[in-house]
Amino acid sequence: MGKTLVAYFSASGVTERVAKTLAAAAEADLYEIRPAVPYTSADLNWMDKNSRSTIEMKDKSSRPELADTDADIAAYDRIFVGFPIWWYTAPTIINTFLESYDFSGKTIILFATSGGSGLGKTAKDLEGSCPGAVIKEGKLLNGNPSTEALKKWAEQF
Repeated sequence: MGKTLVAYFSASGVTERVAKTLAAAAEADLYEIRPAVPYTSADLNWMDKNSRSTIEMKDKSSRPELADTDADIAAYDRIFVGFPIWWYTAPTIINTFLESYDFSGKTIILFATSGGSGLGKTAKDLEGSCPGAVIKEGKLLNGNPSTEALKKWAEQF
């Protein structure tokens, strides 16, 4: 098995906590996917039709700018990509991240946190953003999964 990276976007810290545990469990490097303009709590108010997150998710072509593109993707074979589920799929910043690098020949395993919905068609929704990569349907990692449970799960890929 080659080198592993856990790349994650976390709007409120929930996905970040899981990503850090997963990185330790999988003996992986960690990379935070950060927006150039951080999200405020008002931006994340999904009940507000005019909030930033609602507007981005309604526009499938939306690509929020990244704070940096410093991830050394070429150095990794297996990349876990984590995010909160927004509107039954990945936030569009995940598309921005995937489109900012060459993932050809890489294996991408998705993981997410969610307050109520599953992964849905997230893998299919992201395929076009990383041509040449193999996207594996991952799983929701809600709650506080143990390092041992995450290690066992990560070993499947």
